[in-house]
This record gives sequence, structure tokens and C-alpha cells, in this order.
Amino acid sequence: MNNFSTSIIEFLRSRQVDYRLLCHQTPAKTIEDAAKQRGVLPGQMVKSILLRDMGGLYALACVPGDQQVDPKKVRAFLQCRRMTCVDAESVQEVTGFALGTVAPIALKAPIPIIMDPQLQQQEWVNISSGSNMAGLELRFADLIQLCQPSFYAICR
Repeated sequence: MNNFSTSIIEFLRSRQVDYRLLCHQTPAKTIEDAAKQRGVLPGQMVKSILLRDMGGLYALACVPGDQQVDPKKVRAFLQCRRMTCVDAESVQEVTGFALGTVAPIALKAPIPIIMDPQLQQQEWVNISSGSNMAGLELRFADLIQLCQPSFYAICR
């Protein structure tokens, strides 16, 4: 897969960020499946969940792959009313990526990114490549520089 490329990979290349491409043998169906195919622990994965409030505000909530996002905690941080996960069509429309292939970089439009502080325990993290056929490993410090997230405890 030397010629494998996505907008996320191009984004990293254009900013000269080191990363490692971790190819899958089959399309990843779950975060656990992706972690297994990449040979990493689910907790090293960055799970990116798109949420929307009643007023149409979008936010990308990022937690370790073995955790779940608590929309109430995201809502409390953003000081808005009721946040819910969005449907697959909205994920594609807002982020530019299909459900299950979203990463907190190279998004279609700028949206607030909230990361759980538990992710800071990892020197290296895995994000989606923008495809269900590969992931990317990069330094957590580089990811933070690229996406400039807010940190708040948002896990259940």
C-alpha cells in the first residue's frame, strides 16, 4: 500500500508530520477490530464522535478507543443544551469523512474539538486515516499541535 493516500495523509505530509501507516487486511468494522488489525491496544486509539446540540452547534468529542463519550459532559463544557450523536449522513456532510473514519484533523470545516485528558497518557496515538482500510500512528504532541483541542473529562 505504498500508494495509499487520503486527505488526512496529505494533510500530515503537507505539514511534515511523521506518521506510520498501519494497513488493515479487511475493512475495520469496530474500533476493537481496527486496534487488533493494527496491533495496538484500543486505549491507544483516538475515538472521534461528532455531536450536535439543539441549536445546530457541532463538536468533535475525542476519547480513548476503549472509552465512551458522555454527551452530557460535552454539553456541560460547551454550556449548551442537549447534545446527541449525529447520523452517518451528517457525519459525512460536516466532517468530510464517513462514519468510523473521522479523525480530529483535516476536517471539512472548523468545529470545536474536545479531548478527554486520558489521551494525554499516550506518547503515540492511533487515528483514522480517513479510510476503513488503514490507520495512522503519530505522536500525541503532534496531534495536539495540529488540531488545537480543548481538554475536558468527557468519558462516561
